[in-house]
Amino acid sequence: MLEINAKLLRDQSAVFMCGEVVECLIDFIHPSLPEHKISQSNSDILENLAWATVQLHCHCNASFNEKAPHDAAANRNVGGSTSLNASNQLKGEVLHSTEPKILFCDLRLSPGEAKQFLYRETVPLNTPPTYRGIRVKYYYKITVATQRLGSTVQALNIPIRVLPLPLPQSDLDEAITLNDESNEDLAPNNPFLEKKRPPSRIEYALHYLRGVTARRRPNFFMINNKWGKVGRFCLFKSAYKLGEDIVATIDFSCGTIKCVQLSVTLQCEETELLHGAMSPPSGTPSAKEDSKGADSADVASSSAEGANEPERPKNISRVTNYSKHHEVCLGMLQTQVILPIPLHVTPTFRTELIEVSWRLHFQFVTSTNAELSSEMLLDRTAESEEGLEWVAPTDIAIETMIWSLPITIYPTAPLQIPQPCGEYKLNIK
Repeated sequence: MLEINAKLLRDQSAVFMCGEVVECLIDFIHPSLPEHKISQSNSDILENLAWATVQLHCHCNASFNEKAPHDAAANRNVGGSTSLNASNQLKGEVLHSTEPKILFCDLRLSPGEAKQFLYRETVPLNTPPTYRGIRVKYYYKITVATQRLGSTVQALNIPIRVLPLPLPQSDLDEAITLNDESNEDLAPNNPFLEKKRPPSRIEYALHYLRGVTARRRPNFFMINNKWGKVGRFCLFKSAYKLGEDIVATIDFSCGTIKCVQLSVTLQCEETELLHGAMSPPSGTPSAKEDSKGADSADVASSSAEGANEPERPKNISRVTNYSKHHEVCLGMLQTQVILPIPLHVTPTFRTELIEVSWRLHFQFVTSTNAELSSEMLLDRTAESEEGLEWVAPTDIAIETMIWSLPITIYPTAPLQIPQPCGEYKLNIK
């Protein structure tokens, strides 16, 4: 019997960014023979493995798939069909795989002997992050495959978590990120000083991440409905990292109607990107705004044109709730909202199949009841300041207003996510 033990060198966190190097120690051990067992020949002592390879696979498990079989095979980066594919019984298809690295060929181990190998691989840049959604799942495995003489291929899978690499989206962001090195080229050369090493891709990404998620200026939103002003919402920034707290304030002192209770939920929206789907443009006004300024003839003509066009499939979205803040805010002038972002969620990203976005979902319960107005309370206070008792009404007319505010969630440094990686074993009999 042979044992295969695999363990990541970074044992305190099995989380990596795209473009980061993964290191894994792989041990092939032949346990010692029991004292009471006596070997009959040399073949009983030596254990022989024909070969062993290591690869990093990115798997995609989707419950919907609109691609044709030949298109899916063309997009996958898999080097042909081998016996390793039959031994790897994981759900989904292989979206991307690195080049296999051969550890050895024809390895012979005597009882008590062990061989150790170090596997180093760079996580590809053009692959999606680890994501376990409702309809689509992306996950990564380090696959150690080996074959014993006269036996089938056996594989050991080591799971890792991959985060997207944050990079500047425009030339302006890149110029702001690299403005520290612009003055060094103008300084005179000193032969006694060592040249500064250029930053790596990971260091550059983390430097950009600190800048894009820094608090710059607050954003104010005036919340109104058809009866008047509800309040003013203040969000200190719109870009966050995993593990941060979303801190905001709501000012009800400028409102003209009373807000009875408030609910804010951090939601993750998973949108299926179907080919030929109809999605509304960003600058298009809502249906309520169109109906106010449109004539009846225009509405009739547009409906007739829409009836002649063939129906196109719409993108399907599914929402998952995470942190939630609920508060009864009747009589409050100000309140604050604190929503923690979990470390185990996936940041904002987009692939050919899905788009994952984040938003803050608000529910304001308002009321125009006269008994809740502040003027009535002031009149009662002026009449008799002693022994004033205000009794809440048993029934009030309420109205619920819903609002969603999109935000962007970026990854954080992998070492800040505590996700220990244990030791994985495989026994070959």
